[in-house]
Amino acid sequence: MSEQRGTDTKADGDPEARGLRLVAVLLGLTVVSGLIDAVSYLGLEHVFTANMTGNVVVLGFAAAGAPGFSVAHTLTSLVSFVVGAIAGGRVAVRLGSGSRRTWARLTLAAEAVLLGVSAVVAFAAPGATATAYTLIAVTAFAMGLRNATVRKLGIPDLTTTVLTMTLTGLAADSRAGGGPGTHSPRRTASVVAMVAGAGLGAWLVLHHGLGIPLAIAAGLVALLAVTASGRE
Repeated sequence: MSEQRGTDTKADGDPEARGLRLVAVLLGLTVVSGLIDAVSYLGLEHVFTANMTGNVVVLGFAAAGAPGFSVAHTLTSLVSFVVGAIAGGRVAVRLGSGSRRTWARLTLAAEAVLLGVSAVVAFAAPGATATAYTLIAVTAFAMGLRNATVRKLGIPDLTTTVLTMTLTGLAADSRAGGGPGTHSPRRTASVVAMVAGAGLGAWLVLHHGLGIPLAIAAGLVALLAVTASGRE
């Protein structure tokens, strides 16, 4: 009992341990990724701004002249994502050797602001050509910034945007696949979080337009920015 009390006291005195563990934060960000890709794919001519694997495939569809796809929109997303990832890399170099909590919170705050700006634009000028390009560019930049940060944080099985390797690991490392079944809860939670975000985002886009899901995404990321700790 006394040993546990000592551990709790130490944790209370450590700023890095205050708040939500990063695993929970990244699961929340996975929900946001589902929301963002629902907005971009359903509302912005079938382009992804969080999932770049899908976006590269979409670029191929668009280049081949498949109806409903735009080369210009897809390239805007890809370029903006890469620029965001470069910015995220720069931030990681500057802040990565210091407080993990501060680094995560500042990056998430920047993402929340960018998504908030996107929501304002979506409400102010729905349906405008300039609005579509702005939403694609800003949300893709935000996702690139976040992905670079998540990659540098190096928490296994929680990329927040791509599930291919998560599903592969879930199956290959399961007892059915001859593995130990480790990390299955985390991987399963990641898949569920993405589906939940995509489902909610799709419903909101179809019934309420683009502004509301973007505002919800911004609010959720802002909450995570305020509450994130530096521990896994």
